[in-house]
Amino acid sequence: MKAVLKGVGLFLKQEIVLAAAVVLAVVSMCFVPPDPGYAEYTDWDTICLLFTLMAAMKGFQRAGLFSFLAGKLLKKANTSLKIQAVLVFLPFVLSMFITNDVALITFVPFALTVLKKAGLEKFIVPVVVLQTIAANLGSMLTPMGNPQNLYIFNVSGIGFGELILTMLPYGVLAAVMLTGSLFLTRSEAVTEVAAVEKPGNAFRLGWPAVAFVLAVLSLFNLIPSPILAGCMLLFLLIADRDSLKKVDYSLLITFIALFIFIGNVGRIPEFRSFLSEILEGKVMIMGVALSQIISNVPAALLLSGFTSEWHEILIGVNLGGLGTLIASMASLISYKAVAKDYPAAKFKYILRFTLFNAAFLGVLIGLYYLLAAL
Repeated sequence: MKAVLKGVGLFLKQEIVLAAAVVLAVVSMCFVPPDPGYAEYTDWDTICLLFTLMAAMKGFQRAGLFSFLAGKLLKKANTSLKIQAVLVFLPFVLSMFITNDVALITFVPFALTVLKKAGLEKFIVPVVVLQTIAANLGSMLTPMGNPQNLYIFNVSGIGFGELILTMLPYGVLAAVMLTGSLFLTRSEAVTEVAAVEKPGNAFRLGWPAVAFVLAVLSLFNLIPSPILAGCMLLFLLIADRDSLKKVDYSLLITFIALFIFIGNVGRIPEFRSFLSEILEGKVMIMGVALSQIISNVPAALLLSGFTSEWHEILIGVNLGGLGTLIASMASLISYKAVAKDYPAAKFKYILRFTLFNAAFLGVLIGLYYLLAAL
């Protein structure tokens, strides 16, 4: 019994958002018992597309492509400032294509290795904090950059270019702020960097590339996403079960549970009226605020059930990824990596993370109100 309770406690600690989503879904079923209307809750296009993209990124990651590309860039870096710039802007740029959590899963451990080998361990906390901010802000510029954008893109009718243009001012300012933040630490000469790892063979690199291209085509409705996901599942069962095992199924289940919760509460007239009144004229800032408590993906799903102000939701939940450690669940990836290898640095990391996130969030919210006033 003790072992079971320990296992449950560990699961809840690791998957707190999933557990909360399931609890919310179950509680909502008490108010709206299961009926045929449940079939309309889940956006299966988003679920299928997210599965395909995550599988493709796991394939690339296992093939060593990201580490190889990063190593190539780092060979030309001979100062700590250049190394930090590469380590920070890699997740900023690549998160637009491989999602913020994959970018951090890939490049935070890589940064720890590089900084250790280069004798720059004192820069670990500043670099990882900026990497986390960079991944969360870079990912907001494309539909495939993070789960909330993928969902909003699928259900809102916002075009590919329109989404990019909506978030572009915030992305440009974020890049400027990241660059300025790099100069807060003194640059030092470096003589040793990480060796370049060779990526996998043509097959290991080929299938994720094909899957990614097909997923992009599916984004433009050229390929039905359920058919694509089915083909992806069948292929991985035959050819690469290890990549299939590493897909983040907890995120997919979290989405489904939240779809059920939002669908149910949307059918409760009193709650719908209450939230609609609160949201009037405050969708963006509510997106930021909700993200601090329940993280930005659930916030996007929740808000979408009560307002059609998609641009406001888009901006709110993307900027809302800054702030607390759970504002974007991807931020926990970085914290866990630092806490595991450098437990003594946990408090320093949280303090710096909070201060920098608050500063970035404040400036970007200021930009929103400035643009709204023009």
